[in-house]
Amino acid sequence: MAEKLPITREQAIEILKKYEQKDSDWNHYYASEAIMRKLAEKFGEDVEYWAMLGLLHDVDWGLTRENWKEHCIKAKEILNAAGFDDKFIQIVQSHGYSYEEIPSFKENKRTEKIEHVLVASETITGLIYAYALMRGKRISDMDVSGLKKKFKDKSFALNCKRDLIKEIELVGISLDEFFILAIEAMKGIKSDIGLV
Repeated sequence: MAEKLPITREQAIEILKKYEQKDSDWNHYYASEAIMRKLAEKFGEDVEYWAMLGLLHDVDWGLTRENWKEHCIKAKEILNAAGFDDKFIQIVQSHGYSYEEIPSFKENKRTEKIEHVLVASETITGLIYAYALMRGKRISDMDVSGLKKKFKDKSFALNCKRDLIKEIELVGISLDEFFILAIEAMKGIKSDIGLV
């Protein structure tokens, strides 16, 4: 059953534009949206709802990038004002669970399938993007074996939390399959995120 979204994708982008965004932020939002869309298709879930979660998961980043302890907290008022319900807001906030930098959520645990999918999806975007940059911004011929090597190389993309990507395994998808889906999703929007 399709979930009712209070705003369109275009309106969501307008909300993001209200806050200072860097190109890298937009690349991250669009890549997260694309991966969530691809995973919703795989699971037979509501594609537009999952895509919106990916697009807006960092809705407060423009306000909180210098003050991490507020990240995912300020999202609540922004999303409330846009008409989103508590369930949507809680899923968005769940990607900040267990972060030392966000004391309010440090003890919280992700328990729902959608929460594991969101945190894995938004985290893998950084790994794929860093690997594409290393390859001269090329994603069109990126393969899984190369990405797997970078995943195992802890010195590559140091800030990428591999354990969050591994949460995808909690919903019955292997890392290999997830890498394939995520690469394909980002290939599909490569020109929107500055890749070739």
